[in-house]
Amino acid sequence: MPATTLDPTTALVLVDLQKGIVALPTTDPAPTAEAVVERAARLATAFRERGLPVVLVRVAGAAPGRSEAPLRSGRPPADFAELVPGIGRQETDIVVTKHTWGAFHATDLDLQLRRRGVTQVVLAGIATGAGVESTARAAHEHGYHVTVATDAVTDPDPEVHRFSVAKVLPRLAETDTTDNILALLGG
Repeated sequence: MPATTLDPTTALVLVDLQKGIVALPTTDPAPTAEAVVERAARLATAFRERGLPVVLVRVAGAAPGRSEAPLRSGRPPADFAELVPGIGRQETDIVVTKHTWGAFHATDLDLQLRRRGVTQVVLAGIATGAGVESTARAAHEHGYHVTVATDAVTDPDPEVHRFSVAKVLPRLAETDTTDNILALLGG
């Protein structure tokens, strides 16, 4: 469903646009990581120009539970959790560090948003089927209106990306392109 409106106090939440995640390969039909960063930067600039909150989420660690998918072995590079310069981090941005897929669990994200009167979030980032989807689920459960910029999310697994964008996210959010979201924002 195309995005219909943006609340007056909407926050942009950019998920895991950090060196260690952006470096992961993506394949068609998912957008490239470079395209996601460029579109996320455009969204961030527009939100900042309007005095709306921009949240930069990064992951540093993983949940301890067992799963069938193997965890990556070895230590991540020292700059793994550094936010990519392409998003143009500003002093006014809120930075949230998470240790699980979703940006709400065991972080102060909900508190940061509520303090600012936020009622809606626009999501972009990597990976569609992990950090973005988990954050969308939690935002929806916390009562926020959720919009996902579908051309500003990607996943290393094209099937996961396709399924999440087509089947999961529309049940939690309105979905639309970066350009259409910017038009709703008045830019």
